[in-house]
Amino acid sequence: MHSWIYTIVKSPVIIYFALTIIISWGAVLFAAGPGGIPPANIDESISLGVVLLLGPSVASLLMISWTHGSTGLRDLGHRLVKWRVSVYWYLIALLIAPLLSLTTLLLLSIFSTNFIPRIFISDNKTSILQLGIIGGIVVAFFEELGWTGFAIPKIKQKYGVFETGLILGLVWGVWHFILFWESDTFSGALFPFLLLVVRLFSWLPPYRILMVWVYSRTESLFVAILMHMSLVVTLTVIDPELSGWNLLAFILARAVMIWIVAVAVVSALR
Repeated sequence: MHSWIYTIVKSPVIIYFALTIIISWGAVLFAAGPGGIPPANIDESISLGVVLLLGPSVASLLMISWTHGSTGLRDLGHRLVKWRVSVYWYLIALLIAPLLSLTTLLLLSIFSTNFIPRIFISDNKTSILQLGIIGGIVVAFFEELGWTGFAIPKIKQKYGVFETGLILGLVWGVWHFILFWESDTFSGALFPFLLLVVRLFSWLPPYRILMVWVYSRTESLFVAILMHMSLVVTLTVIDPELSGWNLLAFILARAVMIWIVAVAVVSALR
């Protein structure tokens, strides 16, 4: 038992995960104040979401400084500005999220007009695009400074693309919990709790597997940020405003699509 505890305490990745959640959730709870969690509306969610970003980035800089010192910080900077990679990887990084979401919505729209992409029916397409791109850049930069900047290289020292993506994807889901649960999530009814679990763990792990695959081939933090930005833009610009069973159906259908691609990629690697 003592050796097991010692192994956990000495693991930089586990310390990083713990620091990330402590910093992020602590900052959100502090900013929200008593009774401010879960957020009451979309504006509060966005404000608290910005605060949540402190965890991955701050924890990464602390851990890199502790484990590798100035050398590690310089390496982080080099990976951050590494942009000379094949255009093939840029296309994958930028297009895989919107293409999978659009394909999912196209199939679901056969059964209901509720699944028409948001941008197609919006009266203010420019504002939505601007919000998606600006928000995507901010979110992707601060998150990937940690997830890809520190955690992925450490985990990949022991595991392959699939295992690394799965581990980080599950932690990624847990990290989002504080903003995604709602007032009725733990009311005893099955559906709200099921929706939360599906939101956090059905599609984030396979998408992270794809991100690990792209990073393992490029070793570019810049490209990883673009791939995360593309995901945020997709969620903002393409995903329709859904609720209830329609939302659950869309999330599950998209998760299946992403898992198919992720499993195909991993199978090809092996």
